[in-house]
Amino acid sequence: MSNFSKLGLSPNTIDVLDQLGFEQPTQVQEQAIPLLLQNAPCDFIGLAQTGTGKTAAFGLPLMDLIDSDQPYTQALIMSPTRELGQQTAKQLEDFSLNHKNLNVEVVYGGAAILNQIKALRRPTQIVVATPGRLLDLIKRKAVKLDNIRYVVLDEADEMLNMGFKDAIDEILSYTPDFKATWLFSATMPPEIRKIVKKYMSHPKEVTINREEKSNRDIFHKYVMTKTVNKLPALRRFLDLQPEMRGVMFCRTRRETQQIAEELSSQGYNAEALHGELSQQQRDNVMKRFKSKSIQLLVATDVAARGIDVDDLTHVLHHTLPDQLESYTHRSGRTGRAGKKGISLAFINPREGRKITELEKKIKVKFEHIEVPGVGSITEQRVKNWVEAIVKTETNQKANEIFKAVESEFDHLSKSDILKKLIASQIENLVKGGEESNLNEKVGGSPEKRDKGRFNRYFINIGSIDGMSKKELISYVSEITRVDAKFFGDLSLQKNCSYFEIDKRYDNDISSRFRNVHLDGRSIRMNREDRSDREPKSKKKGRPERKFSKKDHRRSKRRKR
Repeated sequence: MSNFSKLGLSPNTIDVLDQLGFEQPTQVQEQAIPLLLQNAPCDFIGLAQTGTGKTAAFGLPLMDLIDSDQPYTQALIMSPTRELGQQTAKQLEDFSLNHKNLNVEVVYGGAAILNQIKALRRPTQIVVATPGRLLDLIKRKAVKLDNIRYVVLDEADEMLNMGFKDAIDEILSYTPDFKATWLFSATMPPEIRKIVKKYMSHPKEVTINREEKSNRDIFHKYVMTKTVNKLPALRRFLDLQPEMRGVMFCRTRRETQQIAEELSSQGYNAEALHGELSQQQRDNVMKRFKSKSIQLLVATDVAARGIDVDDLTHVLHHTLPDQLESYTHRSGRTGRAGKKGISLAFINPREGRKITELEKKIKVKFEHIEVPGVGSITEQRVKNWVEAIVKTETNQKANEIFKAVESEFDHLSKSDILKKLIASQIENLVKGGEESNLNEKVGGSPEKRDKGRFNRYFINIGSIDGMSKKELISYVSEITRVDAKFFGDLSLQKNCSYFEIDKRYDNDISSRFRNVHLDGRSIRMNREDRSDREPKSKKKGRPERKFSKKDHRRSKRRKR
């Protein structure tokens, strides 16, 4: 690959790139820059995935094509989001270090428009804008596009997905016919082709092999688990990989907020990013994320547009997008700047077909990986807990309580105290009741499909007693002293329930319900042999009678 000096850029621009530490152009830069410089002015289409260096592909030629001695606006760059617009403007300002008179202004919604109007009164050669705010400024006559020579539509497919088609059409109607239009996009849907046909004349085109980049820089993986277990599964990956830094995509704003709040309440550095946040709240979240105060950003697709962070290790998918093209946008936020990244999808057994569709569409192979078991994460969770204790600052109240209870520990050594502390925390750290194996296969989890490992029980407690499945398992676990993780399927009915327990841990547990009462009623639990559930033609001999209300009614009829 050639270096920047061979692409036709001016010595001034090459000098800036040297100062900024740019050494080798990316593929889209290598192909686009010479075309834009040698054929100026020309219309241009650049198809490349997010994170391939498109800003420099159009920004560097603009540095050499714009006359910085002229005070009027010569280039307009439209971006889908405030965040992307700010990042683009910042990079252009860096590129213009040797162009002293060149001024770049960025305008967007959610900020004081009067301040932006004031800024635009200064000589401004390049305006970076979101479509909605730009239209407002045009109608206020705060920005003039009469002398525009270059229009850049950055992330054009994203702008159309966000509903900016009409706004783009109206904005372009204010620009002169002789301008050059440069369109950059990750995909080329029919709506983009309509823009090309309407506003471009014989455009030059560069297409970067997105599939090759996905194969080379991003490892595509998935786990299969129940929908209700997706969050517990995520926690296990966060525990085992404390260096993980990524974005998790969710389908709805509500889901995004709930997941972020639950993770945060359990000690994980996670925050939500969605459309119901104010612009200031979004800015604060992104500031904390970029400063690495946040480990995981939980976001909707729309809110995450424009996120440009080079060192993300993971992109996580709580739910795969309905439009498979959006998967490319999501996963493209990792594996940048020559670094490897992981795109990990959490899917339930019904979503397996989406993985197959993605493999065919983007021509990558997904690796099926297992959710770590409880045993493999307990030690790491204890270590994380210890680190949190070490970092905790003491206060006056803690000192007062310590003096009051200090003598209670006199007979214990430091090692004894630490061991007791760790033992007391282990159950909490594995989230009591959390299943050991969260993995599923089409048709059910491996443990629960192996019915030979479980015994099935009847209990005369049902939904009429106000219990949920989780509460019932907790209740039975407490009385039988069998850990909830060894329970299998549970069928909660109105007046009774049926549940499974791993036969390795259910020795004589029915006897533990003797003399147990709930709201004044005796509780009975009986084991149901597998032969009781076989078709009659396969039964041999008379089965042992089991307790159930149905059997009870039959018995009464026979006695009559």
